[in-house]
Amino acid sequence: MTPYELLYQIALFAVTMAAVAVVAKIFSLIVGGMFRTWAPRVRAEFQKIVSITIWVIGLLFAIQQLGLRADFLLLLIGLFGVIVVIAIRDSLENIGAKYFSDVYVPFKLGDVVQVGNTSGKVIEINPITTVLLTRDSKLVSVPNSLFLREKVINKTQYAWEEIVIPITLSSVVDLPKFESEVLKSCNRMRRYLDKRFPPIMTVKRRNKRSAELVLTIMIKDPSKRNEITEELNQKISEIEDKMRRRK
Repeated sequence: MTPYELLYQIALFAVTMAAVAVVAKIFSLIVGGMFRTWAPRVRAEFQKIVSITIWVIGLLFAIQQLGLRADFLLLLIGLFGVIVVIAIRDSLENIGAKYFSDVYVPFKLGDVVQVGNTSGKVIEINPITTVLLTRDSKLVSVPNSLFLREKVINKTQYAWEEIVIPITLSSVVDLPKFESEVLKSCNRMRRYLDKRFPPIMTVKRRNKRSAELVLTIMIKDPSKRNEITEELNQKISEIEDKMRRRK
């Protein structure tokens, strides 16, 4: 192979990967638009899965453009993926359950809940388990997946009219402005809200790439929980998209 041919293949590889980056970004935006009414955290995780899938496919295609066979690499990736999934199957089940329980199971830190035959105060919620403190001062670690399989009872006062919405926000979005806009949107829905408890937004975690927020509101009519949750998720997505476009 001549130096010119080598340079051509390297340039082709670079162009292919740049195109993959653009396609991954476009598909991520399309997925975000299609599932706008989903909870922001669940939608963000789904966007990540789509992006990673496109990057893997693009990498394999780029390797083939170099004249190399990608069969062996594809086989290794497949075998490695199967081994990892089998090894951490239980952990993946609990991690996945946490994202859905954050959205669909109405409890938070400090609440007194019962799951199955276990009852206690929630003192920690981590990616794998939820830790309960029982009445007799014992710590019980409950796998997150159990909260999706068993009936969960929240015994906390006012829990029946509380809505907790987890939000994953990119670091490119100005956090104080985002919080202000979301709370303004909540105030426009005050006909649904319990005036005794104003909407609250708190920051759970924050790093250089993103911030994890929680919006808590109290509603008057619990029968409208799903309707209000869907409307708020849509407004949150619209606010985030608008602020992203300003950057």
